[in-house]
Amino acid sequence: MDVKLPQLAEGVESGTVVSILVTEGQEIKKDQSFMELETQKAVGSIPAPSSGVVTKIHVKQGMEVSVGQVLISIDTGSATATSASVAKSPQNSVSAEPSPSTPSQQARSAGSTTSPATEDYRYESKSGAPPPAPPSIRKIASELDIDLTRVKGSEAGGRITLADLRGYVQRLQQIAFQGAPAATIPHEGRPAPSEAVDFAKWGPVRREKLSPLRRTVSRRMVESWTTVPKINQFAEADISALLALRKKHAAAYEKKGAHLTITSFLLLVLGRMLKKHPRANSSLDEAEIVFKDYCHIGVAVDTEGGLIVPVLRDVDKKNLFQLSTELHALTEKTRQRKVSIEELQGGTFTISNQGSIGGSHFTPIIYAPQVAILGVGQGQAKPVALDGKIAIRTILPLCLGYDHRVLDGGDAVRFLKDIIAGLESFNETDLVLK
Repeated sequence: MDVKLPQLAEGVESGTVVSILVTEGQEIKKDQSFMELETQKAVGSIPAPSSGVVTKIHVKQGMEVSVGQVLISIDTGSATATSASVAKSPQNSVSAEPSPSTPSQQARSAGSTTSPATEDYRYESKSGAPPPAPPSIRKIASELDIDLTRVKGSEAGGRITLADLRGYVQRLQQIAFQGAPAATIPHEGRPAPSEAVDFAKWGPVRREKLSPLRRTVSRRMVESWTTVPKINQFAEADISALLALRKKHAAAYEKKGAHLTITSFLLLVLGRMLKKHPRANSSLDEAEIVFKDYCHIGVAVDTEGGLIVPVLRDVDKKNLFQLSTELHALTEKTRQRKVSIEELQGGTFTISNQGSIGGSHFTPIIYAPQVAILGVGQGQAKPVALDGKIAIRTILPLCLGYDHRVLDGGDAVRFLKDIIAGLESFNETDLVLK
């Protein structure tokens, strides 16, 4: 039995082997973890689909593996060898023999001609709706003037992935440049690479391969920077009274295993304000704004491997104690790289708090397809005018980054003012443990 890497999540096409937990000749039980894999921002274990004896390990630690690649072989004792995938659910299963109609297979096997079935394919919907595809795919297709109804989606319901679009473009290129030298074929709309620089001419250098996490961060930041017209709105909040409340109740929370932090308070305030300002909790899908009736807030976590943004679910439905407890547990889980891919998905808004490392004002990048992000710096004691007198207060720097396609300046200012009001007039009853 050949155990292959399944499709772990949408958009996850590969991963890096972190550790191999079995050896050749070792007996393995069904669902026993045999390998740890780093996929984008998560490290997860791969379970065995069946019991048996490991006959061969096909990969090594540090190797990058792709979906459908054989990881290990298991002798299950059956008369005929069977190829199986790790996952059994319809969403995650990977067949031993990929369908010839999948874009990746067609892109690899296409020769001088393209099959008529592929050329004649057209998506049709009785309702007239466009083919299912995420906003990022629609944008790429629009920029390349590609008709998505001609792209066959490989996911459930015909949903189009980046691999599907890339495969379609590659087939078009093979047709358009049939017989042309490989050097004349363009790189799917990418700008020509700049001239290579030999840095070693000026002194010793060392090279380090980008980790899957760093590659993911780089790709998503470029996508956001180049596709989202972002505006930054700066403000400050006086959190002196809030800090006094935290000091008063911190011990009670600590006894119950919770940690009161500025991010905890922000989560509670944002859960309420995002309901009041639903545009800040939405996403843009071509000519439509998608308003979400749920509030899942991502919190940027600084780890040794790079920035990771786990998501807290249903923030608007939880009290301060629940949020503080979950935030601490999820943050620690993220720093240990034990967070799952599912815990990194589905966010509707993001907080990036640099206060713990001494950051001040900064302009965070929107975590697309979200439309807004709140950057938070470290609270600092500053002299301010209060009731006609100078007083020393703790001032918290804030920056709201927002997508100007969805929110106007007035929307952003009102939203940010309500966040500040929620922090400056925080109700002590929300702190009382029940």
